[in-house]
Amino acid sequence: MSVFSPERRFKPRLAAAIATVSATLAITITPAAAQQLPAGGGGIGLGDDGVTTAEGRRTQVTPYIEVGQVLLADLNNDNVVTFSVVAAGVDAGIRGQRAEGQVSVRYERRIEWGDEIGDQDILSGIARGSVQLIPNALSFEAGGLATRSSIDVRGAQPTNVVGDNDNIAQLYSVFAGPSVNTNIGSAFLNANYRFGYASLETDNNIAIAPGQPQLDVFDESTSHFANATIGQLATNSILPFGWTISGGYRREDTTQLDQRFEDAFVRGDITVPLSPTFALVGGAGYEDVEVSERDALRDDDGTPLVGADGRIITDPDSPRLLSFDASGLIWDVGVLWRPSSRTSLEARYGRRYQSETYYGNFNWQANRNTVFSVNVFDTVAGFGARIIDNVALLPTQFTSFRNPISGDLNGCVIGGENNLCLNDGLQSAASSLFRLRGVNAVVSTQLNGWQTGLALGYNRRRFLNSDIGVLADIAGGLDENYFANFFATTQIDASSAFSANVYANYFDSAFEGADDVFAVGANAAYLRNLTRRLRATAAVGLDTFDVDGIENPLTASALLGLRYSF
Repeated sequence: MSVFSPERRFKPRLAAAIATVSATLAITITPAAAQQLPAGGGGIGLGDDGVTTAEGRRTQVTPYIEVGQVLLADLNNDNVVTFSVVAAGVDAGIRGQRAEGQVSVRYERRIEWGDEIGDQDILSGIARGSVQLIPNALSFEAGGLATRSSIDVRGAQPTNVVGDNDNIAQLYSVFAGPSVNTNIGSAFLNANYRFGYASLETDNNIAIAPGQPQLDVFDESTSHFANATIGQLATNSILPFGWTISGGYRREDTTQLDQRFEDAFVRGDITVPLSPTFALVGGAGYEDVEVSERDALRDDDGTPLVGADGRIITDPDSPRLLSFDASGLIWDVGVLWRPSSRTSLEARYGRRYQSETYYGNFNWQANRNTVFSVNVFDTVAGFGARIIDNVALLPTQFTSFRNPISGDLNGCVIGGENNLCLNDGLQSAASSLFRLRGVNAVVSTQLNGWQTGLALGYNRRRFLNSDIGVLADIAGGLDENYFANFFATTQIDASSAFSANVYANYFDSAFEGADDVFAVGANAAYLRNLTRRLRATAAVGLDTFDVDGIENPLTASALLGLRYSF
């Protein structure tokens, strides 16, 4: 199956998603705070074709319109198509006393010159913001992400999503909620609540090798997360150690098979300083985790019914089927090392989810130009909640990257100690809930006029489905993802800049008979300011993936475009 496939358009749910994202942006960038700066200030500004960052400026709001021409050539099949691009977007950032936030959002209309891929509408963007309602006590947090995701990890894996690709779907997710951070005497109190919503638009164009069991595709989910912690630092406590008592509840409900994930816990932790920079940490508590689902609606022969969108139809009258239940004692022990304000390490080992667990993070700011971070994680979640968790962890000032040809968000969003690597959350849009374990490492540098970054990661998902439900064949199934992303950008002179990206993914599915999938690609762009507000872009790219049983394209792409910034 070719990367050039029939027309795909917006679905009705997209209008609601756009309205929700717009509401999030209104919270993030308030009119009273947005004093627009003159366009073109501070050099060329790579914007959507390279780096979007608000660092170093108090407020920046840059709307733009863009036109371009794109050429696609499938070199393995001598197939060439071309289409025009008309886009509008805004890059904005604010850093004030009571409000902080950043947003990069882009709407693109693709107008095909032939009849192979059809006209397309694409919305992509990321936003993260915070407003202090009561200074140093109560704030309101919000964020959102619009991008495109792989549907099935075993299928086609185009890395440069140009054209109307198989196995790719449009994702929208938003979250919002209050956050409390205050003191009660010598103790501190932190509390958070957030509501999240995620939606995936797909036209059932999943391309996988013949003979593989079909995963059910994620549709929509809502999630709730609430937690509270009270405690004292060792320096403020009358005890020879610091302590915290915390509790939390999270829930995710997905439309597919009415799957439900609930997790409630309470625990206590202590921090025992052994030196000014090193401490032992440990904690224990009780947790109740439960995952359940309903069965599919079936015909008279017992065959599950599938809707026009390719998703399994849920039987609302089916009894709940327990997929995963882990209730009881949880504990972990570890170390905390903070030799300076620029270096921190936390590593823990213990028992959770009925098995051993290990997690932690390492952050090192080698100097003002180089930051390195590693994050090891272990959690139970669904596709929608995992995306929302990642966006919520981003700070309100970050650096994001876009593919200069497709306009999609690329690789990782750099946020200092907390980085959002899209490869982690978007490897597979299966509806099934899963246990996710993995590690991400990101290093970014600024040296001799170059800004560079490298992200490496590994994660594995084990699906949590009922052994007697419609998805019993994939219960306990495992998929693994290895990824690498490298970017580099530099300002050549006062009027021109250059950016490049190289990316690779290796997917390994444990489903019987499934083949490994390897995808790799690269692109580069040259940008030049023609006037103070008008910029020209020339970009090229080359992408391919390899999986048995599927036509493997080698796609070359090129773009010539103009952008006018207001």
